[in-house]
Formats: sequence, structure tokens, C-alpha cells
Amino acid sequence: MAYVLCMDEARPSRPDWNRLFEIAAGQEGLFTTQQAAQAGYSPQLLVHYVHIERTCAFVEGIYRLVHFPAGEHEDLVSVWLWSEQAGVISHQTALALHGLSDVLPSNIHLTLPMAWRYRRFRVPIGVVLHHGDVLLKERTWFGGVTTTNPQRTLNDCARNSLSPELLQQAAQQALRRGLVTKTELGDVDAALGPCGGLAA
Repeated sequence: MAYVLCMDEARPSRPDWNRLFEIAAGQEGLFTTQQAAQAGYSPQLLVHYVHIERTCAFVEGIYRLVHFPAGEHEDLVSVWLWSEQAGVISHQTALALHGLSDVLPSNIHLTLPMAWRYRRFRVPIGVVLHHGDVLLKERTWFGGVTTTNPQRTLNDCARNSLSPELLQQAAQQALRRGLVTKTELGDVDAALGPCGGLAA
């Protein structure tokens, strides 16, 4: 599970590389400037570490430990960190993570809390935002990020007009694998109604 930033923790009096590594290790080698500050690293010191090649700038406000093994899902972790760990990987991206259907999303789908709906910020390129409150029971961990569980993922995709072919394929795979039950897929069944429903 990824390290969650706690603002109440006392900041160390000097940089603590072990603490920074511990934070980054749960996030595929990535960390934010805020998390670095919790380990005693100022923005100026981070710039110095970039110059001596101990870290590198990954995207704005997010850094990577240079010698940490490259992660398969660094892009997802980066987007999750950008959302201040409030977002949840969802929709087609979560479908692909769960190995359901042949969907190959070209963008990263992220669900932010409803409270974020009217915030003004620059969305990273290649990210599709959705808004909704995802309950803890509707979440699961995939490596260093939190994602919607299969039930929430399938119903989200049904409400978001995923093609009937992919939606049906994903739902049937999830049912066969025992990841969901038919009674948990109300939105999916409704979306597939014109195509004969889940059993077609």
C-alpha cells in the first residue's frame, strides 16, 4: 500500500533519505514535493538532487528516484499523486487493470470526489476526469494506486456508454471469474437491455 502523507507528522530537522525512499518505494519510485518536504527536502534541495542525478523531475510537482526500478504503471501512480491521492483509477483504465474485456484505453480515467467538481486546475494530458464519491468498499489496490473494484468499474462503464460488445464481454468474464454477481450489475444489465442483457 502506498505511503499516505500525514500533515500532522513532525518534519525532520534534516533530510532523511531513508524516509523519502520509504515513501517512494510504495509509489513505484515517485514522490511529490509535499511528500519530500515531510522527509526534510526543500524544493531547492530537490533541484540539487536532480543536478547530481539522484532524482529526476517526472512531471510538474512529482519526482522519481533515479535508481529505483522502473514501474509498469508509473503513469497511473503519477496521475494519482497529481490528484493529491484523492482520485481513484476508474472506468476503462480500471477495466484493463482487472483484465476484463479487450479494452485498450488510450487515456487514463480518474474519478475525483464530487467536492472537486468546481475546482479549477490544469488536467494532465491524456487524463479523462469523472466525478463521483467512491466508497471504501468500492475500492481496491493495484500496485501503488487505488482503483475501483470490478463491480463499481463495470457499472461506471455502463453509465459512461462503453460499447455494448466490450461491456458484455467484461461483465461475462467477471461473472465467470467470480468477481461479481448478477445482482451487483444493475447498471450493466440495464445498459445491455437492448442487446439482450447480460445473458445474451
